[in-house]
Amino acid sequence: MNENVKLLSKPTNFAVVQLLERKYPGVVFQGDSLHSLVKKLQRLQLLLNSNCIEDLNIELGEICEDMAAVLTDYESVCREQKIALPYPK
Repeated sequence: MNENVKLLSKPTNFAVVQLLERKYPGVVFQGDSLHSLVKKLQRLQLLLNSNCIEDLNIELGEICEDMAAVLTDYESVCREQKIALPYPK
Protein backbone atom coordinates (compact mmCIF):
# COMPACT_ATOMS: atom_id res chain seq x y z
CA MET A 1 0.00 0.00 0.00
CA ASN A 2 1.28 3.44 -0.96
CA GLU A 3 1.01 5.85 1.96
CA ASN A 4 2.26 9.03 0.29
CA VAL A 5 0.10 12.13 0.58
CA LYS A 6 0.87 15.65 -0.59
CA LEU A 7 -0.47 18.48 1.56
CA LEU A 8 -1.80 21.21 -0.75
CA SER A 9 -3.24 23.66 1.78
CA LYS A 10 -2.60 24.96 5.25
CA PRO A 11 -3.91 22.43 7.77
CA THR A 12 -6.77 24.01 9.69
CA ASN A 13 -10.00 22.20 10.61
CA PHE A 14 -9.64 20.65 7.17
CA ALA A 15 -6.88 20.29 4.62
CA VAL A 16 -6.75 19.74 0.89
CA VAL A 17 -4.53 16.75 0.18
CA GLN A 18 -3.47 14.83 -2.91
CA LEU A 19 -3.19 11.07 -2.67
CA LEU A 20 -0.44 10.29 -5.15
CA GLU A 21 -2.41 7.51 -6.84
CA ARG A 22 -5.52 9.70 -7.31
CA LYS A 23 -6.15 12.21 -10.10
CA TYR A 24 -7.98 14.77 -7.95
CA PRO A 25 -7.25 16.12 -4.47
CA GLY A 26 -9.54 15.48 -1.55
CA VAL A 27 -10.47 17.20 1.67
CA VAL A 28 -9.51 15.76 5.04
CA PHE A 29 -11.47 16.93 8.07
CA GLN A 30 -10.19 16.84 11.62
CA GLY A 31 -12.08 14.22 13.62
CA ASP A 32 -13.69 16.80 15.89
CA SER A 33 -14.83 18.84 12.88
CA LEU A 34 -16.32 15.75 11.24
CA HIS A 35 -18.07 14.84 14.50
CA SER A 36 -19.49 18.35 14.75
CA LEU A 37 -20.79 18.19 11.18
CA VAL A 38 -22.50 14.85 11.80
CA LYS A 39 -24.10 16.20 15.00
CA LYS A 40 -25.39 19.25 13.09
CA LEU A 41 -26.87 17.01 10.39
CA GLN A 42 -28.54 14.84 13.04
CA ARG A 43 -30.02 18.00 14.57
CA LEU A 44 -31.38 18.96 11.15
CA GLN A 45 -33.08 15.59 10.95
CA LEU A 46 -34.69 16.14 14.37
CA LEU A 47 -35.85 19.61 13.37
CA LEU A 48 -37.33 18.23 10.17
CA ASN A 49 -39.12 15.45 12.03
CA SER A 50 -40.43 18.03 14.53
CA ASN A 51 -41.59 20.27 11.69
CA CYS A 52 -39.49 23.18 13.07
CA ILE A 53 -39.00 24.61 9.61
CA GLU A 54 -37.71 28.05 10.67
CA ASP A 55 -34.98 26.60 12.92
CA LEU A 56 -34.22 23.98 10.29
CA ASN A 57 -33.75 26.67 7.66
CA ILE A 58 -31.40 28.68 9.89
CA GLU A 59 -29.22 25.71 10.80
CA LEU A 60 -29.19 24.36 7.26
CA GLY A 61 -28.07 27.79 6.06
CA GLU A 62 -25.14 27.70 8.49
CA ILE A 63 -24.04 24.26 7.30
CA CYS A 64 -24.34 25.34 3.67
CA GLU A 65 -22.17 28.40 4.36
CA ASP A 66 -19.55 26.30 6.16
CA MET A 67 -19.38 23.69 3.39
CA ALA A 68 -19.39 26.36 0.67
CA ALA A 69 -16.34 27.93 2.35
CA VAL A 70 -14.57 24.55 2.31
CA LEU A 71 -15.47 24.13 -1.36
CA THR A 72 -14.22 27.64 -2.18
CA ASP A 73 -10.89 26.84 -0.50
CA TYR A 74 -10.70 23.52 -2.35
CA GLU A 75 -11.27 25.26 -5.69
CA SER A 76 -8.67 27.93 -4.86
CA VAL A 77 -6.08 25.29 -4.03
CA CYS A 78 -6.85 23.41 -7.24
CA ARG A 79 -6.50 26.61 -9.25
CA GLU A 80 -3.18 27.46 -7.55
CA GLN A 81 -1.87 23.94 -8.16
CA LYS A 82 -3.16 23.96 -11.77
CA ILE A 83 -5.38 20.95 -11.10
CA ALA A 84 -8.65 20.67 -13.02
CA LEU A 85 -11.77 20.42 -10.89
CA PRO A 86 -13.43 16.99 -10.78
CA TYR A 87 -16.78 18.59 -11.65
CA PRO A 88 -18.03 21.28 -14.04
CA LYS A 89 -17.92 24.83 -12.69
